[in-house]
Amino acid sequence: MAEPFYITTAISYPNGRPHIGHAYEAIAADVIARHQRMQGRDVRFQTGTDEHGLKMAQKARELGVTPKQLSDEMTQYFIDMCDGLNVSYDNFQRTTEPRHHLSVQELWRRMEAKGDLYLDRYEGWYSIRDEAYYDESELTEGEGGEKLSPQGTPVEWTVEESWFFRLSNYAEPLLKLYNEQPDFIRPESRRNEVMRFVEGGLRDLSVSRTSFDWGVKVPGSDDHVMYVWVDALTNYITGLGFPDESGDFARYWPADLHLIGKDITRFHTIYWPAFLWSAGIEIPRHVFSHGFLLNRGQKESKSLGNVTDPMDLAERFGVDVLRYFLMREVAFGQDGSYSPEAIVMRGNTELGNAFGNLAQRTLSFIAKNLEWLPQIRGHDEADSALFELVGNAVQKTIPAAFDVLALQQGIDAWLQAVFACNAYIDEQAPWTLRKTDPERMETVLATLFICIAQLAVGIRAVVPTKAEALLDMMGIPEENRTYQGIGAHWYSPLAESDFKLAAPSPLFPRLELPAEDAA
Repeated sequence: MAEPFYITTAISYPNGRPHIGHAYEAIAADVIARHQRMQGRDVRFQTGTDEHGLKMAQKARELGVTPKQLSDEMTQYFIDMCDGLNVSYDNFQRTTEPRHHLSVQELWRRMEAKGDLYLDRYEGWYSIRDEAYYDESELTEGEGGEKLSPQGTPVEWTVEESWFFRLSNYAEPLLKLYNEQPDFIRPESRRNEVMRFVEGGLRDLSVSRTSFDWGVKVPGSDDHVMYVWVDALTNYITGLGFPDESGDFARYWPADLHLIGKDITRFHTIYWPAFLWSAGIEIPRHVFSHGFLLNRGQKESKSLGNVTDPMDLAERFGVDVLRYFLMREVAFGQDGSYSPEAIVMRGNTELGNAFGNLAQRTLSFIAKNLEWLPQIRGHDEADSALFELVGNAVQKTIPAAFDVLALQQGIDAWLQAVFACNAYIDEQAPWTLRKTDPERMETVLATLFICIAQLAVGIRAVVPTKAEALLDMMGIPEENRTYQGIGAHWYSPLAESDFKLAAPSPLFPRLELPAEDAA
């Protein structure tokens, strides 16, 4: 049986429509999931929506609808985004589902049985926008003298009866975890931030509210709803059937990777391990905090009028071009910037001119000049060198880079192999060989055909629709569309079969910058 691999995104807060950051995380997780499937792993990929909390209740009141009506409407936009961006999730987990309430309540009962929950009075600073509590020492002062959270969001002084979680008991186990498993939190800069925070001491955490009722009820205290982060984090095990610990839970938990934005690192690397330890459940293996995407270098905000609908970008430039751009442009884990001009540039120069044109001129030449696929009639040093370079990139460098989430570096290795193929076709000039040495021409074309198929597999996780279309066009068997399966051994049987290559269509038509985006 294939080795399991469980990957999750953070679940999105649907108090508004999806923005480019939601798309970035979903696409990155999808690339990782597809990559793992291509290595033969049994992948479970979960995403979803975090629909409870005071912020949702207030937004619904503002719009004159119920919180459930708001969450139903907005969640559909997130489902549509994932489907539209070709995100291959196995489960879309909503926190409003009855099975999720049962899961969270069981987690609560286990934490209570451990003695980690107690009833007291909460007085302190709370950010509705972050759904987070902050110590006085963490606050900054705004331009008008108002107090702000470390994220720059407004905070308000809150006083109410609350259940508390004994987070203070878990400081030493957490520091031990970070020291003994340094890759639990990645990248390292985020690990260092979390360690400094925990070393400063942990206070017990308020984990229930009585000032609103849109959430999961606390067992035995129906006037309390659980703190939204107890509720939200539990989605990762709800989707595997918890509290039933057989079946999917037994197979896929602990998660191999929680992929999240850097602004919610604390919740996933401090609160979540502590909750799980308290409940007697294994903790996830890795948490990776990616950076933010900036719009022309600026953080998106409604007040600046620069919020981008990712589906608008996908419609204008193509889903696969957008996916490629986001994974290629930004060093994964760091902040990055995007613009329509940059998307058009990458799409045209790298996907269109470099790879698309390579495939188009090679396959068109074969279809026009040969009745069947070209035969290999003895390799020379140039052929062997290209096979080695492309084979190493696709079978070693790209998978190894993607394994450690160095997505940009993996794509760069792919692109260097594309450039090598372009240099080879220019040097070998099969259009000249057609007249001077037809046998050599066939070997050159066969070499290129094999390398183009390998390159299509190498970038398949990033641009799945276009890569699959190319592989279909080339007649590549399904079982060969993996890193190791796309070695050259499949070519001779294909070339000797009755497969006939049809005239290809351009993979990546040239993009033009829309007039409204032109500088």
